Amino acid sequence: MRKAEKKQDWDAGSIRALRDHLDLTQVELAGQMGIRQQTVSEWEQGDYAPRGASVKLLSIIADRSGFKYKA
Repeated sequence: MRKAEKKQDWDAGSIRALRDHLDLTQVELAGQMGIRQQTVSEWEQGDYAPRGASVKLLSIIADRSGFKYKA
């Protein structure tokens, strides 16, 4: 039986806080995630929310960096 995984709702503020915690620019975070800088910008402006693999990847990055967030 698998452990229940916690699901993070990544909103604009939490994405920006994670990026600040990592001390990365939008370009650097985008590069590490394999996405466009524009996508990170749109998330941080609240135009779009991450979904699918991006949500999982943000959660993995947060967990591994010791970033505290509400799950």
